[in-house]
Amino acid sequence: METYTLLREFADSWFLIAMFTFFIGTWIFAFGPSLTPARDEAASIPLRDDTAKCAETCENCAPKTDVKKGAHHG
Repeated sequence: METYTLLREFADSWFLIAMFTFFIGTWIFAFGPSLTPARDEAASIPLRDDTAKCAETCENCAPKTDVKKGAHHG
């Protein structure tokens, strides 16, 4: 039996079954109910506000007011 024929038979039978099983296993793992909190947290990442808000409690963080415009820069 030639190498090509042997590999072709293997790819058409057992390897196809193995790849399909891996595919189904990956879907079960990714979309299983145990990972729902992780998926929800990952989905909310773009909506998070990562900029730090000034608490205005320290001297360095005191609100700065532009005297000319009366605008708050904090």
